[in-house]
Amino acid sequence: KIITSAHAINRGKPPYPSKKGEDTDFFYITVDSAEAAQAMLMKVVTERLPKRYDFHPIDDIQVLCPMNRGGLGARSLNIALQSQLNGDQHPQVTRFGWTYAPSDKVIQTINNYDKEAFNGDIGRVQQVDLEENQLWVDFEGRQVEYVFNELDELSLAYATTIHKSQGSEYPCVVIPMTMQHFMLLERNLLYTGVTRGKQMVVLIGEAKAVAMASKRLTSAKRLTNLVNQLQLAKVG
Repeated sequence: KIITSAHAINRGKPPYPSKKGEDTDFFYITVDSAEAAQAMLMKVVTERLPKRYDFHPIDDIQVLCPMNRGGLGARSLNIALQSQLNGDQHPQVTRFGWTYAPSDKVIQTINNYDKEAFNGDIGRVQQVDLEENQLWVDFEGRQVEYVFNELDELSLAYATTIHKSQGSEYPCVVIPMTMQHFMLLERNLLYTGVTRGKQMVVLIGEAKAVAMASKRLTSAKRLTNLVNQLQLAKVG
């Protein structure tokens, strides 16, 4: 259903909510509010998917958000997920608005050619040395060293934006979508998020928001369609 749902979204049709007990690779769970969406997301990521499908909550599951800000933005969800999944790890270092500890999931946010670490690379913190002011990140088997004043190149990556995920794939993707994301609810955004999942996608959203995102074209696409319509009218 990942493929068929993505095709439906691309045609402007929202996916059908999942039925209880349904066995599928695409789940659409409807909620009534942003608060309910956040509660459901936390339960799905930390309990349901690991227990039922054996997905590792950090290695296998990627939360993809329409935006960074807000209660359902990547920043707030990163803090909540870090607390639930890795909150007891020490030592910890706080720099540039983030706290890091061993096993934290992080993302490189700029290209650093000297380190061969590039924008969008996701890894896990391996070690934090408070005496030497150093932190090491494992990017798929490759160890990259950071001094603490370089940590502005990283951020937590339990949740990232859909925009940041373009070109990447993950075993399991969880996408929150509510009217809180109103300004960014567009078809291309939802389609991109859904197609990042290789084995499973879980969409948690308000029905109105998901319907809007499915039907709403990007500004550039709407402008192109308008131009085409005006040209056809002129020809006619």
